[in-house]
Amino acid sequence: MNAAVRRPAVAGRFYPGEPDALLRDVRAYLMQAPERVAALGCVAPHAGYVYSGHVAGAVYGRLELPRQFIILCPNHTGMGEPLAIMSQGAWLTPLGEAPIAAALAAELKREFKPLKEDAYAHLAEHALEVQLPFLQAQKKEFAFVPICVGVGTYDLLKQLGEAIARVVARQNEPVLIVASSDMNHYESDAITRIKDRKAIDQMLARSPAGLHETVRRERISMCGSGPAVAMLTATGQLGAADAALVKYATSADISGDRETVVGYAGLVVR
Repeated sequence: MNAAVRRPAVAGRFYPGEPDALLRDVRAYLMQAPERVAALGCVAPHAGYVYSGHVAGAVYGRLELPRQFIILCPNHTGMGEPLAIMSQGAWLTPLGEAPIAAALAAELKREFKPLKEDAYAHLAEHALEVQLPFLQAQKKEFAFVPICVGVGTYDLLKQLGEAIARVVARQNEPVLIVASSDMNHYESDAITRIKDRKAIDQMLARSPAGLHETVRRERISMCGSGPAVAMLTATGQLGAADAALVKYATSADISGDRETVVGYAGLVVR
């Protein structure tokens, strides 16, 4: 193993650390749709699998998975560059190494100068890592570009999404743009469902500006709103005509605690 391999930060905590147990759990969460759909983008949650794995599994079980992905996640740790990309090497999970799409990453850096090479921002961030086993369990060969988003300014997120769209449009094969996000945090189940519905409606309307404004106006603590805004911008530029809510839940559906919850939404944009 070389120095360019990013080691797992949350294996054994957010998801099982043993390969057999992890594969068993992921396969249990994957809800196989009668017919898979080709998509331009999606939103998938990133909490511990016991809470949000069934929502993420519903999303990834619905999709025709291409060979390349751009995965956008929020920066929970505050570490590193505001817009941090890795363009070399691989990420390790208990299911093996997932290689970075080096050529695609290099093209994104050339297209959008604010993207900075920075492995440090990704070092302890869980939101992207937890997506990979769902891909590894279904796809033998794939590569991805990891982008950690620590900015909230609409203009910059819009520019990021537009740059992603330009790069994706130039590719000879499909690229799925994944926005890793949980929804509202640490309010009651009743309040969270009301707030989340407002944000989901904006995503279903494929309105990045509407989502950005709604999250701020309604004080919705959607941690991955930045990645979602960029994804919606990119997919809109690429001609998206439809968005669908695949599954919604809150942590209360698992824990039974309805006083302090986190919401989880899985959406597909095509």
